[in-house]
Amino acid sequence: MTGAVAVFGVAILAVGVLLAVVRRSVPVALGVQAAGVGIVGVAGAVAFFSGSQVGSGFRAGIHPGIGLDPLSGFFLVVIALTAVPVLAYSVDYVPALPAPRVVTALGGGFLLALIGVVCARDVLGFLMCWELMTILPAACVLIVRSEPAVRRAIVEYLGITHLGGVGVWIALLVLAERGVLGAAQVVPQGTGIVVLVGLAGLIGFGSKAGLVPMHVWLPRTHPVAPSHLSALMSGVMVKIALYGLIRVVFVWMDPAPTWLGVALLAVGAVSALGGIVGAVVQGELKRLLAYSTIENVGIATAALGASVVLGAAGAHTWAAIAFAAGLLHILNHSVIKAVLFLSAGSFERATGEHRVDRLGGLLARMPWTGAACAVGVLAIAGMPLLNGFASEWLVLEALVHAATDAGRSGGVASAVTLAVLAATIGISLLCFVTLGGRALLGRPRSEGARDAVEVGVAMRAGVVMLAGACVLLGTFPGVVVAPLMRMRSVPSGSVGPAGLWLPGTGGLPTIGLLAVLGVATVVLVRVRGPRSAVAPVWNCGQIDEPALTWTSAGFRSSLVLSFRAAVPTEHTTVRDTRDGVLTGMEHTQTTANHFETRFYRPARRGALRVAHLARGVQSGSLQAYVGYFVAVLIVLLVLARVVGA
Repeated sequence: MTGAVAVFGVAILAVGVLLAVVRRSVPVALGVQAAGVGIVGVAGAVAFFSGSQVGSGFRAGIHPGIGLDPLSGFFLVVIALTAVPVLAYSVDYVPALPAPRVVTALGGGFLLALIGVVCARDVLGFLMCWELMTILPAACVLIVRSEPAVRRAIVEYLGITHLGGVGVWIALLVLAERGVLGAAQVVPQGTGIVVLVGLAGLIGFGSKAGLVPMHVWLPRTHPVAPSHLSALMSGVMVKIALYGLIRVVFVWMDPAPTWLGVALLAVGAVSALGGIVGAVVQGELKRLLAYSTIENVGIATAALGASVVLGAAGAHTWAAIAFAAGLLHILNHSVIKAVLFLSAGSFERATGEHRVDRLGGLLARMPWTGAACAVGVLAIAGMPLLNGFASEWLVLEALVHAATDAGRSGGVASAVTLAVLAATIGISLLCFVTLGGRALLGRPRSEGARDAVEVGVAMRAGVVMLAGACVLLGTFPGVVVAPLMRMRSVPSGSVGPAGLWLPGTGGLPTIGLLAVLGVATVVLVRVRGPRSAVAPVWNCGQIDEPALTWTSAGFRSSLVLSFRAAVPTEHTTVRDTRDGVLTGMEHTQTTANHFETRFYRPARRGALRVAHLARGVQSGSLQAYVGYFVAVLIVLLVLARVVGA
């Protein structure tokens, strides 16, 4: 029955794609797509919470098959919980874009590819959907925007993800050749195959997930993509990449070796810290959110690494808790980042501005979108009783126990990762409180922000649904954690129906904390009394302009200055004078990327030099080509003779 529901949902989603192609109404096509994704999500929820498996199992040969198990069901829930509000938002957002029917069709195809990756049970089907998942959003961006800078960003995205994605092909083809797929066995421990599959999987899936150092495509692509597509790419696509990594590490290599867990911890810690440091110095809203995605993918990866080292040390209960923490953070971040990207799209649509320092006062002018954005900002900053806090708290608790129970190498790596993530979460709080203050509070700092009005009903509904999901997931995290722990064959007795109670640690009684917070809020409102009367502002005789007002940017200024060595910034100031009197001033700041300037640019120059040398080989001479063929044949014959001897 569950499989039939899932197939029916996919069919409805495909009908929604066809409706956009055959010149039907774009809102109708989007509504049908939302219904299809919702039905698929229901099927995934049944498989996830019941622990059932339906459809085909994994197959090593070229035998197409689809199926569902609890892990696939969880990621279908992630897709549906994020995509349904995004599609609702798109009803008002997409018709204003260039070629809205094509954008709608490609978006639906993108969702089909995401579902295909999760449900594919053969190598060919998985890799085909994997490549479609990469190409379709790139095509959609190029249709909406065709500027040279946008084309270059998309080419870099395709180049980096395809080069790194070679690891995906290597890992899956080696697993298929060794008979691991479709068989009740895992990769033999202590062999070179373990190293090859582990490293190939980490590089291949990590490049699409945005892990350092293969992350540079992410902050380039998201700012140029339509906001609804950015929400799906950051909220879902990078998480589907982690799905593939989880399959390799926790299913086909189980139990994974300690060194792989240490590698996951290291990559996760570097990605988390590098992502939030990159975010805190950004002035463009969607670019800031893209760097934050790198940070949160790093946090989830670090939790998976803690699960590996704890499992290798025999601490199976805490290994299951760390595993659940990583997947819970995947779900939470998908919802949070979707509400933030959609809010950014609404702000840009209403104000015409995309820089944070050109916004301000939007909570008063756009109350629905502003309130939803405020919930997302507080959630991603890790404020208690929202979903970001629940998963980050669980990740930190798992790392604390891994530091003491995971052996020497795993314990040291976990302790270092714990310190790095603690600093990362603190910087994230500073970054997003600053963002919320600059964009939502105070007075508008541009004409567009001053004249902003609330967006359409559908766009409001999308962000409000996602904000509500942030509250619900933060209040009832135990509902999700319990089946996640059962996926690692560990009883979920430490998990309650709402909050979390961890063995030997304490708990997170979310219902009780929510009641206390509600009572405290009511008391403070009563004590505060009526609002004070508004009085004019004395500004030392100067004209009261928004540019002269204090903002929350001062909170992060000292931190940004301390990051100058790691993230160098260039400042440009243009002054306008008239008759010796300063009449205007414009200041711009650009931030360099060390990975791009010190790694990717030299690598690109080297590749171009090699290509220039190789160009001489293509002389167009038939005699030269025959000579190449004879030379290669002689070398192969010599090698065959040596090997035979």
